[in-house]
Amino acid sequence: MSISISNLTRKYGEQTVLNDINFEIGGGEVVGFLGPNGAGKTTTMKILAGSLGYDAGSVKICGLEVKENQIETAGLVGYLPEQNPLYTEMYVKEYLLFVAETYKLGKQKEARVNELIDLVGLRPEFKKKIGQLSKGYRQRVGLAQALLHNPKVLILDEPTTGLDPNQLEEIRQLIREIGKDKTVLLSTHIMQEIKAICNRVLIINKGEIVADYPDISQINQFDENNLQFEVEFLNEAEITVIEGINSVSAKGNNTYSILANKDIRAEIFDFAVKTNNKILTLKAVERSMEEVFRSLTK
Repeated sequence: MSISISNLTRKYGEQTVLNDINFEIGGGEVVGFLGPNGAGKTTTMKILAGSLGYDAGSVKICGLEVKENQIETAGLVGYLPEQNPLYTEMYVKEYLLFVAETYKLGKQKEARVNELIDLVGLRPEFKKKIGQLSKGYRQRVGLAQALLHNPKVLILDEPTTGLDPNQLEEIRQLIREIGKDKTVLLSTHIMQEIKAICNRVLIINKGEIVADYPDISQINQFDENNLQFEVEFLNEAEITVIEGINSVSAKGNNTYSILANKDIRAEIFDFAVKTNNKILTLKAVERSMEEVFRSLTK
């Protein structure tokens, strides 16, 4: 596994920020890391990047325990924090060469920097000072520095915050390309980001992992005890008597929204027959990713 976290706990004084969390991410996965503000996303990412310690548990990068192998694991991880720390008075290429030097790339640094300038689309702007760049191009510089040492794991904390729609799509495409041969853990508050980039979703709330969807298409079936249906009868119906229903809300015109602890469509048909009523429409309702997120983190 590229990332393996077991029973990870982190506290700030008396406050527990991460409470005994567990997850693994394999090679080649692009994983969306969702959670409300203060849920523990950034803390988890800083721990994985080696810039923050932890109180208990195990954190491994490519099989190496981070606490015991800080230098080795740092070389395996590329990290782009939410607040992209750049030297704005340096020129783009000058800055990337400086970062390459810190990674001790030696004679390879010039070729590697030029390769990254082209990979992230910085060629039109690489002769400018970083302070003269738009937010989108600054994010590209941040991605370039995170990729310079060719890490196996890429950790991106809110990489598209503040980008316009054109910049957004360009950075998404770039992350998709990078994710073809690297493990990527990406945090964001933008649901469309998850749908556009990721193939798996982790949701954290109050320092605990509350959901893990290995296939993003499964997210609409997040809670088998609260399946949603909508039914329209010809006449008014008292459907709360149907076994398996958790709650019913009337929507008018003899239409009802139902939450149930199982698939009750057959029971609804039987109920209509027994009460001499007719069903005009009946459908299972898929919840949006936004609804899923709110339900799991409220």
